[in-house]
Amino acid sequence: MRRLLAGLLAIVASSCSGSQPTESRPSSTDSRAGDAEWFVERAAQSGLDFVHVNGMSGHFYLPEIMAPGVALFDYDNDGDLDVFLVQSGMLGSEAKDATPGLKSKTRPTSKLFRNDLTINADGSRTLHFTDVTDASGIVTTGYGMGVAAGDFNNDGWIDLYLTKFDAPNQLLRNNGNGTFTDVAHATGVDERSWSVSAAFVDIDRDGWLDLYVGNYLRYELARSGPCFGPSGAPGYCTPDAYPALPARLYHNERNGTFRDVSAASHIAREFGPALGVSTADFNGDGWIDIYVANDGKENQLWINRHDGTFENVALAAGVALPISGKPEGSMGVDAADFDDDGDEDLVMTELAAEGSNLYVNDGTGVFTDMSAPSTVGPTSLAFTGFGTGWIDFDNDGRLDLMAVNGTVQIIEAQRQAHDPHPLHQKKLLLRNAGNGRFEDVTARAGAAFALSEVGRGVAFGDVDNDGDVDVLIGNNNGPVRLLINQASQGHHWLGVRVIGPPKGGPYVDRRGGRLQAAQTRDMLGARVEIVRKGKPSLWRRSRSDGSYASANDPRVLVGLGESSEPVTVRVRWPDGKTETWTDQTVDRYVTLKQGEGK
Repeated sequence: MRRLLAGLLAIVASSCSGSQPTESRPSSTDSRAGDAEWFVERAAQSGLDFVHVNGMSGHFYLPEIMAPGVALFDYDNDGDLDVFLVQSGMLGSEAKDATPGLKSKTRPTSKLFRNDLTINADGSRTLHFTDVTDASGIVTTGYGMGVAAGDFNNDGWIDLYLTKFDAPNQLLRNNGNGTFTDVAHATGVDERSWSVSAAFVDIDRDGWLDLYVGNYLRYELARSGPCFGPSGAPGYCTPDAYPALPARLYHNERNGTFRDVSAASHIAREFGPALGVSTADFNGDGWIDIYVANDGKENQLWINRHDGTFENVALAAGVALPISGKPEGSMGVDAADFDDDGDEDLVMTELAAEGSNLYVNDGTGVFTDMSAPSTVGPTSLAFTGFGTGWIDFDNDGRLDLMAVNGTVQIIEAQRQAHDPHPLHQKKLLLRNAGNGRFEDVTARAGAAFALSEVGRGVAFGDVDNDGDVDVLIGNNNGPVRLLINQASQGHHWLGVRVIGPPKGGPYVDRRGGRLQAAQTRDMLGARVEIVRKGKPSLWRRSRSDGSYASANDPRVLVGLGESSEPVTVRVRWPDGKTETWTDQTVDRYVTLKQGEGK
């Protein structure tokens, strides 16, 4: 962090003298993609036929503007990312007497799409998704908010946890044959609350994924009413009008059930209106911690004490409040090592006029608010951000930032123009300049970034397996967007899937009736170090959480810029053990299994 602070001071000095920072990289106009759009929108073209319905009825019910989340995950283990899209629907009495297109028999539902990616002889990709919701047996209930992904029973198949507003949360167990079964009640995680973001995380390093569920507000439709904006027009109330709900932490009992340890772990002692969650080892002790972004209240950093308990050290660590000392409306959050010093830094999106926050880790879990000097805060002031993520969109080796936006208060100019959904805003793409600062490159990212929509959940992953990060966006009361990346042409990369041994027994492959050995699972929380000759190591983490109410590709994708030399990969597993793989050829995906390294 000292290097970063020195660099920022140098930038301030150089800007005053009119000189240019010596460490900054070439302008974005030098992109190897030339004049091509960096991202192109391909949702409808690829078969993702989905429009979110929020059920706006004129009553200004607060849940209407908070969904949906989205998920990228490989449900059928065929090596490419499939898509799950959260649906909401109608609220209150309108759910019964809605327009004919929204009555119960045709009620909009969450959707599962299978990725039928074809790699052609010339190396080109043909991307197509097939709606397999009916065949999967997935039946979702209630008003959907978000989704988390992870293999909770260690059978080698990724499961889904769905968060709701007005119904019990659902745990969809992947049966390994293309179908899912709701086992939330049987496993003990079917709480009925207002849950938004959730995360599968191994809190005790026993090789089984536990479950954190962030809850938002104690909100009742019958007792809600519109609030009023500066113009006097009715609008949505702020979260201050309602009490917050405590989060839940469930311990995996390794027998197909979970045990509620919210009180025993101390997680339930302090809480706020939770909207975003990111799990990472923030203090470098080898145990996964939990960071929670709260809406309008102090954020929380739960440090793992290795004995089943957690301690909230956010205030002392400098991440409870921004430098202003005033709680802000934190929504989305993500953790990653953007400055290549080996620790996990934090970014989170906020309300318009507050600006997103960037907290830089000193390696011990103590952070400095660099929102302003990095330009992340000032650049985002005009936006209310939700889903966000650290992504190296151009594979130059530096982690950039993306956020999707959409307000929670009526935009007066849009209302006066009779806009039916006057909350929409454009997306934001910030390019890492490599000196602690970020450059706003949104205008150069493509036509998809010019779309003004009510962005909420966003998931990141390589949908077409071509070695760069694509983006799946859930829009409130609007169509899903799939942004295919074409910004990294010519830059080298390495994709890494880190897997571990199964803890469950064999299972029956019901598609063919053959008894097979249990497959290995993604080791969420594993840290991957890419060791390069003559350059600092690049650190990435296998994770599916972060962003907002969404689930990401658990594979690690590392941009290597101009270098095509083989690299060494070192993996620090969730149990604290470390293994090394040398001479890894680049521009491909590799699978590294715990126990097979040196």
